[in-house]
Amino acid sequence: MKRSLSLTLLTVVLLLTGCVSVGREFPTPTQDMITNGVTTKGELLQRFGSPTQVGIENGDQTWTWVYIRAGAVGQPHSKQLHVRFDDRGVVKSYSYTSNLPEEVQQKTR
Repeated sequence: MKRSLSLTLLTVVLLLTGCVSVGREFPTPTQDMITNGVTTKGELLQRFGSPTQVGIENGDQTWTWVYIRAGAVGQPHSKQLHVRFDDRGVVKSYSYTSNLPEEVQQKTR
């Protein structure tokens, strides 16, 4: 009961402060940061830190970095980097998506 009350109070405080984030901020990838068939797991760890999630997609190991920030009003903003590796630990493919206002405005100019 005490833990439930603590969690409820924490949630209320976060809502009242108006800002919550999930995950760790990571650099926005550029074309020269990741190259299919070249970039290794070690290089990604140096550039982006530890992934938020790991998994398997169509038999390939995957790493995903996720960052979400939400204010008291409006939709949450997020960015996600998803990387698939070959059996040697080299990037096979990757995707990056973001709806962070500063990135959307920069890319749509």
